[in-house]
Amino acid sequence: MSRQHYNMGFLDNIFGNNDSKVTSSETVKWNELTEIQQLEAIVAESFDVPVLVFKHSTRCSISRMALRNFEREYAIEDDKLKPYFLDLLEHRDISNVIAATFGVTHQSPQVVLIKDGKAVYDASHSDIEAEDIKSRL
Repeated sequence: MSRQHYNMGFLDNIFGNNDSKVTSSETVKWNELTEIQQLEAIVAESFDVPVLVFKHSTRCSISRMALRNFEREYAIEDDKLKPYFLDLLEHRDISNVIAATFGVTHQSPQVVLIKDGKAVYDASHSDIEAEDIKSRL
């Protein structure tokens, strides 16, 4: 194995591979957010169970680290929160509608917690903490 190949493998282990399109997680059962029309359903769902939208830039190492840390910390029961995953590179238009609808400034990475049709919490970058979200449920 060449030194260059080893170093790239090492960095991929820390930051992940840039080719990663969709996250897979053993702890978070993500629902993909891919259509603007889903936002109506998200608002409706938020009256029954809080909804979390994780906005992720799949080519950004900071976003990837925030996502991995969040997934590692995540310990929220399925019936307490419905998590959605938004790929910002594929669906920036949806992020813009989220910002306008819920009155949050677009960030990447970012989480937005929605309860009773309103954004009650948002955080970005290193401030994204699963425990903070759990405490707001």
